[in-house]
This record gives sequence, C-alpha cells and structure tokens, in this order.
Amino acid sequence: MAGLELKQLHKSYGSVEIIKGVDISIEHGEFVVFVGPSGCGKSTLLRMIAGLEEISGGELSIGSRIVNEVEPRDRGIAMVFQSYALYPHMTVYENMGFGLKLARTPKDVRDAKVREAARILQMEHLLERKPAQLSGGQRQRVAIGRAIVRQPEVFLFDEPLSNLDAALRVDMRMELSKLHQDLGSTMIYVTHDQVEAMTLADKIVVLDGGTVQQIGAPIDLYQRPANLFVAGFIGSPKMNLLSAGVDAIGSNTIAVSGKGVERVEVLADATGLKPGDQVTLGIRPQALVLRDQGSLVGKVVLVERLGSETNVSVNLPSGVNFLAVLDGDKTLQPGQQVSFGFEPQDAIVFDPSGRARHL
Repeated sequence: MAGLELKQLHKSYGSVEIIKGVDISIEHGEFVVFVGPSGCGKSTLLRMIAGLEEISGGELSIGSRIVNEVEPRDRGIAMVFQSYALYPHMTVYENMGFGLKLARTPKDVRDAKVREAARILQMEHLLERKPAQLSGGQRQRVAIGRAIVRQPEVFLFDEPLSNLDAALRVDMRMELSKLHQDLGSTMIYVTHDQVEAMTLADKIVVLDGGTVQQIGAPIDLYQRPANLFVAGFIGSPKMNLLSAGVDAIGSNTIAVSGKGVERVEVLADATGLKPGDQVTLGIRPQALVLRDQGSLVGKVVLVERLGSETNVSVNLPSGVNFLAVLDGDKTLQPGQQVSFGFEPQDAIVFDPSGRARHL
C-alpha cells in the first residue's frame, strides 16, 4: 500500500488541454473520491494514475516512486471499471484468478489468494458459478475480487456502480466501505454521483473543467463550499442560490436583500465588499423553516409529501424557484403564499467572483 502525489499534472490532446495543472496529495490508506460533472476530467485523471493515458506534464508519484514512464502493470495498482468485463465461459473462481494465472503464479498461491478474496467479499458459495448465473451486484464483486487478488498498493475504481439499480448501489456502497476498512488500502474512486462521494470518501476532490475546485472531507465541503460551483454540486437536493444586493456591512455580517428576499443579516467576511454590490445568497433546503415573517416570500409551486419530510418548491416574485425540505408531513397547497426563514449561520454569501465569504 502507498500514498500518491500529483504535482501540476497536465493532459492535452493536441491543442486541447483536458487536465490543467492538478495538485493532489493522497495519504496511505485514504479513500479519495474524484467527483464532478461529465467532462470535468475525473476519469482522464484516474487513467493517468493507472498509466492508461500518457502524462503531458507534471509529476506523478506512487509511494516514493515517480511513475510517469512506468508501465501500468508495474505501478502496483489494480483498476475496477464500470463494465465488469468478465469472461462468460469461466467460473467466478477462474475469472478471479485469471490474471494470476497469466503471471504464472504458482497454483497453490493462486488458490489461496482467490479463496481469501472470496472470503473478504463473502462469495465462497459462488466460486463455481459462471457470470450468467450472477446478479449485477455479484458480478461487480467478482470484478473487485479480481483486483483484490493482485494485492495492489492502490485500488482505482472508475464509476463501478453506475450499471446497478438504486437498491444495489446502496448495498455495494456499504460493501465497498467495509472492504476499505478490512484492507486498509489506498482507494481512489471516480463518480458523478455526489451521494456516493459523500457516503464513501475520507476526502473528496471536486473537479470542473480539468481543474480542482476544492479538496476536503465530505462534511467540510457540504458546510463550507469554497465557491458557487461546489455549493451547487455538493448536497442533495442542491443548495438554493439566490441573487441579492449588499445593503450594509457589519464587522462580521453582511446585510443583503433582493426581489422576494427580505433584508437579512448573514455571518460573513465582508472584506472588499461594499453596499450596492451584487452577491449570491446560498441556503441549504434543509435549513429553511416556515415563519410568519420570514426572509423568503413566495408562492408554493409543488409539494412532495414523503412522510418523514415534505419538499416544497416555491416561486419568488423574481421568477426564481427555491426548494425547502421540511421535517414531517406538511399540508401546503400549490398557489399558497408562504414565507420561510433561516438562521444567519446557515446561509453563505458568495461575492461577485463566486467565492464563498466564510468567516
């Protein structure tokens, strides 16, 4: 097992730059998730680590070795893809041990490694089955087992759960978390699903347009997003982002208001801001509560009553919608005039450049 160091990594295809100077430090044993929208460069970055894409510039180290020019098979990594890529004519046992067989690993060593991987993945009873006799989740576990038997320094996962249905994804997330605890290995996982990122990661790397937007623990990114992109991407449902103007500046507060947004003071760093500046007010849907004299006033558009919570979509006079997630079952009706409030510490002000103004 080993950590990784990515220093000013670049990747270009001709004149088109895909990865634009990425710096990431990954400690031994960390579970790191690369997350971002389609086309952000997360899979390309993973393939550069694997050695499946050439590095156009910068330096990549695994452990104490610089591996820019090292062949994939010699990097001490194992990769699990979105596609299971299992041999249909082979049993689970044969699929899991095939790479070791090609490497001429002695039969007894190969057998021990396959059976140990099967034990870790709770698949001992499936070893004689063929892929056609397995569920999607079981096939993905075989693909993971094929990686485990290699005893790599680093596991790489490229959207491994995207072919599974919702219930199986939940089950497999729990299995991957347990696998990480059992093996203590360094794992790098790529996904566009921010729920997977929040539930699996020790550390999340948010990417957009080939650049790193923020790196941190899941709860840090949720509570203290660095900019508008991270605020809108991390969290489900996503953060409400409302246009507002600065009314007044305090020592540790900014008073803002807008169309449908009554004047409210928010805890924030006001350095460089002045009355009249246009900013963005960010509020998580879960932070909003019904109030008679709330800061957000509008008409109910849609109500989703889920039993344990109620999702309410509200239209502001500006024409912008926002979402509130309320505890319990609420009997609001479309067309009803409502107002919502929130605590000052639960809102974030983003300046005109999109940077969050945290204290």
